[in-house]
This record gives sequence, structure tokens and C-alpha cells, in this order.
Amino acid sequence: MHALRPDASPTPSPRLVLGSTSPYRRELLARLGLPFDIASPEVDEHPLPAETPLQTALRLATLKARAVAARCPDDAVVIGSDQVADLDGMILGKPGDHARAKAQLQAMRGQTVRFHTAVCVKRATTGFEQTQVSTVSVRFRALSDEAIDTYLRLEQPYDCAGSAKCEGLGIVLLERIDSDDPTALVGLPLIVTTGLLQDAGLDVLVQLGRLAQPCQT
Repeated sequence: MHALRPDASPTPSPRLVLGSTSPYRRELLARLGLPFDIASPEVDEHPLPAETPLQTALRLATLKARAVAARCPDDAVVIGSDQVADLDGMILGKPGDHARAKAQLQAMRGQTVRFHTAVCVKRATTGFEQTQVSTVSVRFRALSDEAIDTYLRLEQPYDCAGSAKCEGLGIVLLERIDSDDPTALVGLPLIVTTGLLQDAGLDVLVQLGRLAQPCQT
């Protein structure tokens, strides 16, 4: 190990950019304590013909990261992410309204749904790009129509794939969750994300340590 000379400076840190306007992903990434910018990926999120739910999540996460990275002229590490709910191979997207959300929850009651949350980290200046997925299996309770209607009126999860917020009242709908990352179901698996950031050259703890150091004059 070689110590830095008194006049030496650490390598400048890349800018961190979240390629998503999702408030859930923004809140999760903020847990790491690093400053970051937000950019809308502005991509077509419709699945392709014959594409599996897993393939859709992986493709869209990569597409989002690439779209945002293409608009970043500086040294930026961009995070793109997408979540797809998978009911026996059928994609359950964001319902958008009460009627569609009710139909989704009726189809999922008593069933096991897999939520595929893909993350792509891209750093254009170094050519780094990797995509990984975290899959969560969720068993839903045998819900009554009354329970479904009450839940939807109270929480209105119309911007969530699968029509349920596990971090809120939606936990009442669930019988079991099987996951290797407790943040994956909310929308951004932080275990996967921090690993990809490190591989891209942005070590979260190292960056936090540098931010905590007093400025030298």
C-alpha cells in the first residue's frame, strides 16, 4: 500500500444518476446517503411480443440506463431499473385505475406471483454496463372482494405493478414473501445495486468517507 503524497488528491468521484422518476426508487436510493441526480428515461415500456416477464424487466432496465447515460456528457454512473409482476407467465403492469387494480388482485388471490426487479448500472466513460435481476416470490392470501375494494380505496396503489404496496397496508394482502433482498419488492434491490455500483467504480462506503472528511485548506 502506498500512502498519498501531501499534494495528491483522490480520483474525482463520478456523478450518480438515478434513471427513474419513481418516488419509491428515489426513497430507497436515498437510504445510502449519497447525493444523486434524477433523470427521466423516457422510454417505451411496453413488452415485446413473445417476451417473458423476466426478459421484459431486464431489457427495460438496460434501456432506461442507456437512455439516461446518453444524455450525460460527464462522468456519470447511471442506474436504470424496472419491475415486472409475473403471474404464471402473464405480465401484470401498473394498473392505473381502480377497476384494473381490482382485476389484478382478484387474479392473484391465493396465488404465488413473482416480482422481477432488474437493475442496470452503466458508466459510459469506462464502457461499464451490467444488468442483474432480483426475483421475489409472493404468496397472496385468498382475499374477498370486500377486502380488495377496501384496500384499494385506502392505499390507491395504482402506480405499482401488481397493485400492492408491501411497505404499506398491502402487507395485509400477503401470506408469504421469499426474497434474498428485502428492498427488491419495493422497487430497487439495494444489495444488487450497491454491488453493481462497486463494480462500476463507485464504492458507497468509500464515497461516504470522502464526503465526511473536512475540507483541507
